[in-house]
Amino acid sequence: MSRDTDVLVLGGAGVDTIVYVPELPLPYADSYMIEPGIRTRAGQTGDFVALGLSALGLRTHHVDMLGDDPEGDLVRALHREKGIALTAVPQPAGTKRAVNLVSPDGRRLSLYDTSRAHADDRLPEPVVRKLAESSRHAHVSITHPCAFALPVLREAGVTLSTDLHNWDGENAYHEPFAFAADVVFLSAAALTDPERTVRGIVERGRAEVVVATAGADGAFLLADGALTHIPAVTPPAPVVDSNSAGDAFAAAFLFGWLNGEPPGRCAQYGAVAGAYACTVPSTETAALSRDELLTGAAAAEATTSK
Repeated sequence: MSRDTDVLVLGGAGVDTIVYVPELPLPYADSYMIEPGIRTRAGQTGDFVALGLSALGLRTHHVDMLGDDPEGDLVRALHREKGIALTAVPQPAGTKRAVNLVSPDGRRLSLYDTSRAHADDRLPEPVVRKLAESSRHAHVSITHPCAFALPVLREAGVTLSTDLHNWDGENAYHEPFAFAADVVFLSAAALTDPERTVRGIVERGRAEVVVATAGADGAFLLADGALTHIPAVTPPAPVVDSNSAGDAFAAAFLFGWLNGEPPGRCAQYGAVAGAYACTVPSTETAALSRDELLTGAAAAEATTSK
């Protein structure tokens, strides 16, 4: 069977409206003067993972539900501009939207519009099966329709990854994703005991590797039964926004993993890409190229070996 796509990305397509605020949490006031303004652009978690993978030279295909609306047009335009294949399943409720409040230190608070989804939303099984059968790997966003695609992906014989984002280790919604994937990413932000959570994912699921990212504190990598701390990489420019840093980490990690690199090297790639993403304003979409990633990883390795 021909595997013409390196990574099939499922879900996570949408549009964000970026609002820069003077601080978070934002104190109540009748009004604020916003500088540098309010911007709307395409790009949510699946879009950013697809962008990162494609920029690293991996053949990438993105599938999700999109509305026939201006927001859907923005998502389609982003994929055309970046040369990323897109299969858009019609979404009568409209394209997913969110408002991101971004503070001067780069922290983010996201407000998700849940009205643009229905309980019976599904990615059509024949579409998923056909795309999966021509792919080496699938990265699955934790959106509702993607949960129903997990068995189809497994039957198609692709390896799986997912990002649980700020899972608390308890919410049952995340478990089908956590226990079906071979590679699991999550944030340590909501975890009281990161080691217990990542080991629990391995014990209850099929994961070979679990990575819990911890922002400026680096990341925790569980592979071959050993938990390793991965130091953070110094960003190459001032930090302006943490949005999409986790997506960039996942894309760079998968680049290494799909090229047969050991987990520690993959995590270092992720740290380099995540640090770079923090220097990109929320209003822009940009990702490291393969050469930039390898150069950054070499520099980070040289720094830590001193």
